[in-house]
Parts: sequence; C-alpha cells; structure tokens
Amino acid sequence: MSTVTPYSPQGEIPPVDHQDLTTRPDLATTTGRVAPVRTRRPVYLDMLPPCNAGCPAGENIQEWLRLIKAHEEEKAWRQLTADNPFPAIHGRVCYHPCEVACNRADLDGSVSIHSVERYLGDLAIEKGWSFHQPTVRSGHRVLVIGAGPAGLSAAYHLAMMGHEVEIHDGGDAAGGMMRYGIPEYRLPREVLDAEIGRLTDLGVRIVLNHNVTDLAEEKAQGRFDAVFVAIGAHLSKRVDIPTTDASRMLDAVSFLHQVGSGEKPMIGRRVAVYGGGNTAMDAARVAKRLGAEESIVVYRRTADQMPAHAEEREEAEREGVQMNWLRTITDVSDDLTVEVMELDENGKPHGTGRFEKLEADTVILAVGQEADTGFLHKLPGMRFKNDVVDVNPATLMTDVPGVFAGGDTVPSERTVTVGTGHGKRAARQIDRWLRRDEPQATPREGIAEFNDLHVWYFGDHLRRHQPELDPTQRVNFDEVVGGLDERQAHFEAGRCLSCGNCFECDGCYGACPEDAIIKLGPGHRYEFDYDKCTGCATCFDQCPVHAIEMVPEATPIESIPGAGNPTPGWAVRPEPSPAVFGPEARTGVVPAKLDAATAGSAPTVTPEN
Repeated sequence: MSTVTPYSPQGEIPPVDHQDLTTRPDLATTTGRVAPVRTRRPVYLDMLPPCNAGCPAGENIQEWLRLIKAHEEEKAWRQLTADNPFPAIHGRVCYHPCEVACNRADLDGSVSIHSVERYLGDLAIEKGWSFHQPTVRSGHRVLVIGAGPAGLSAAYHLAMMGHEVEIHDGGDAAGGMMRYGIPEYRLPREVLDAEIGRLTDLGVRIVLNHNVTDLAEEKAQGRFDAVFVAIGAHLSKRVDIPTTDASRMLDAVSFLHQVGSGEKPMIGRRVAVYGGGNTAMDAARVAKRLGAEESIVVYRRTADQMPAHAEEREEAEREGVQMNWLRTITDVSDDLTVEVMELDENGKPHGTGRFEKLEADTVILAVGQEADTGFLHKLPGMRFKNDVVDVNPATLMTDVPGVFAGGDTVPSERTVTVGTGHGKRAARQIDRWLRRDEPQATPREGIAEFNDLHVWYFGDHLRRHQPELDPTQRVNFDEVVGGLDERQAHFEAGRCLSCGNCFECDGCYGACPEDAIIKLGPGHRYEFDYDKCTGCATCFDQCPVHAIEMVPEATPIESIPGAGNPTPGWAVRPEPSPAVFGPEARTGVVPAKLDAATAGSAPTVTPEN
C-alpha cells in the first residue's frame, strides 16, 4: 500500500492550478452582484417561525425559548402565558404539532418544545408565580359554559381584558376532559388544580354542578352581556352490538370519567377495547392499571389508518396492550365474536365472513364522542351540523348575536391545545364585540422554511429526552414521563434556530465589506447605512436565519411584509396584550398596533389563532 503525498522529496509543495472564485468585477459593464448603480438592497425581516405557525394555541414559541436561553424564566413564562395560561398542562398532554413543523427536524431532530414548556410551567408552580391583576374593569359580564380547556382559556383572556367572567359547569370539579378524560398518569391532578387555581385567584368565578338547560334564561338572569359556549364531547357515540349481558359493556368516556373521579370499576381479568382513537388507547392503558391481565384493542382498520397518535399507540404496546387489527366486534355473549376485515382498493374495510372468538370479561366501547348541544336548540336562529354548532370561522360567533362557541362545540380537532386556542380567539372576538369594534384581519407573514436557512452556522446538537418509567413499573397512576432539569431545558432552548428572526449573531455586521451595517446595541439589532451599501448581498448570504432579504432598489420598505429599517429589537417591541404582562397596562381600549389579534410579542411573528 502506497501513500501519495503532495510534498516533494525536498519538502516543497508543488504548484497547484487554483481556480479564482472571486474574479474582480468590471464596474463599468457588470450587472452582477455589484454594479455602478445599486439595483437591489438588503432589508431586515421578522418572518413567521414554523413552530409559531403550527401552534393551535398561537404561542410565540420562538420568543419564550429565547428568554429561557437568556436565563429569564419568569419573563419567558409571562410571554408564554400571554397566549396560553396552562404551560404545565400543555407540556404534558399537547401532541406538539409545533415540533412536527420545527425546521431543526431536518437537521438533527426537532427542538423538544413541549418538554421545555413543561419545565417552565412546573417552575412557575414551584415558584408560586401568579398573573398580574388587570387595573381597569370594563363593566361587562361574560358567561362561559363549560370548564374545559376552551372555556377556561376564554375566561382567562376575558378576565385579563378587564371583563367579569363566570363559568357554569355540570361537573364536580373544573377541568372538563382534562380531568375526566385524560388519565392521571399523563396529567397529575395537582398540576391541573394549580394552573386552574390561578384563574380563580384572578377573579374568575366557577360555578360547579350547574347544568345549563335554557341559555336565554341563564343569560338574562345573570345579566350577562355575552356568552361563550365551550362544552366538551362527553357523550359516547352508540354502536349496535348484539349482547346477552349489557352489564359487560361500558362506554370509554363514562369509564374514564369514573376513574378520573376516583372510582375503580370492576372490569375483570380480560378487557377488550373497541376503537382506534386516543380515547381507546387511554382506556386500554387504564384497564391494565386497574388489574386487567389482558387488554386488547380491537380495530377494524390497520395501524397506519388508526386515528390515535402514533406515540399513544406505541406507549400502549410498551405497557402490554395487544392490538387486534382488521377486526370488528359482531357479538358479545360468553365469548367475544369478531369478524375478520380486509381493505379494498380504496382502503375501506369490508367483512370477509370469517369469524374468530376472543375471551373478554368487559368490552369498552371507544368509537367516538359527541357534544351535548341539545340545550342550544331552544335558541331561535341557532344552526347545527350534527352535534356541533355552526359558527363564523373568523369570529366564532353563532347566528345568535353575542353568543360565541368553540372547542368541542364547533367543528374542529378535539384536543386540549385546539380548545385553548379557540378560547383565546373567542375572548378577543368577544372583547371586540362588546366594544363594538369591527373584526380585523391579522396579516400572516411568510414562514421561514428550512431551505431559507444557512444551517452551517449551527452545527449538530442532539435533542434531550425526558426520563420515563420503565413499562414494568407502570402498575399504578404515577406519572409516566418526567421533566427536564434546568440544564437540559436551557440546552434544548438553545437548539432553537430562531428561524426568520434576527438573534444578533453579528454575522452581517462582521461580513459587510463596506462597513454599511450599524450595530444598535443589545436587543436593538442593526440598521443599514444605504449610503455605503453596494447591494453585494454578502450579509444576506451569510445570515443563518433568513432575517435579511434582498429586494429591488425601488421597492418601498413599508410594502415588504415584516420588514423595517431598523427592525425593532426584542427590547423595544410593543406587547400585544399589556394586561398579561403587568399592572400598568390595558385600560379597556387597545390601540390598533397593540391589538390582541397578534398572538406573539412581535406583531409580525405569530398568526392569529
């Protein structure tokens, strides 16, 4: 084996024919990067990060991650709770679509946003942080029906705006499906109670064990000026299955409600769960914790077609839950009779006429849920789509003036985070309606995609993972997933790429060959000196986060979405909902530029949700 070396025996380096990559331009004729007359110029941008765009609650994720990275945890918590008052809850139960959208997923793994959010929420509980009280009251009263995520979220935002809020709920305790549908091993009740408790400290009145049967009468008797209906989907859909013993069949919603209330239903040693959604996974995992030796999910389609989130199914399987695909229950007698299904060319299941027997002491039906909106049918003019209410998608107001609806009450994905986002949107629209303001559309800026970034700047830093209980130890309702410690949370926050928004890396400042960039000081970013700028685009080429765009010379700055010169830095950005941040804010009238329709700390950074 021989080794080839570029060195001569005398130690001299032989000449190499190099290619000159930086040929000198002819300034008299060139139309390339630099010309006698500048034809383009750079502008600073604030683009929409994909995580912010993907968050159903409309959080300014990028900003509160930045504040954690700067070791300003309380400011980060207040920034986060400007949009979502329940970070400790969401850090546990949200299916984090923000992480699916995260650009870092294409580099070395998405930022673990949900675990950092949980860290922040748990820290706030530990430190006893509370919301600042609004200093001015509007004089308006708003009724919220339902104490689930949508209703609680709306109540919080309305209270922060200075309105008097009262929640009426039929349950024994507030929380809705967060309390009676999500098992305690995923959401400990002390965490739920702590974050709901801040709302009552804020002045929100919650009336429990109170079922609303006549909304018009309820509104009139309480002298409410507006109503937000946010009842959960607490009714199980029915399925006709022949049985000789109806006592062996339970619906999943009632089963989980019983367990959430502290009861322990008798289910026997073998349990079959019929359905393929997240509720079915929860029911199957709870059955194991109640002592079932066998917990089997029966689903008429395949794993790829299952509506449950993949992580829910995977955790169920790790805990010993068995999956019986392409099966449908046809009879419940001494044994369980299931028919084998097969998929046609369109992926639709059809029976094959072949049957199998399964042993099961209890069958839990988890085939879907409905909202109990029957009491709303008494309101003249209210329109429905099956079990949900028809609303204006922009305002969430029904056809009945002053009556709004959200969460499971309207057509939507039924998750905690979607409900929380609906509550925020509804609160802002109710506030506008009470003040007789016209709804305003919020401009959505361009989203900074992965290919817009120069990721060479960042390097590889692998995602930190949360500790979990070993599956063999999951025999009770202790929390399965743990949290990050302070060091891990700061590391994870530091993995944020700051997509589309300057984080003052000084790259443009150091790269400019004409010294045309002026540094404005920490938190204030930079501005361009266009008297010196040649439009060479060196700043644009090196900016790691695409916070600079090259535009034709004649383009007015004000016509470029998200652009400005200088772009305000974090230290000088206006805040959209000042009452959320301090007692010195909001007086009942919000200036247009600070309108709550913008969801993040920078008006151009986060969309309306």
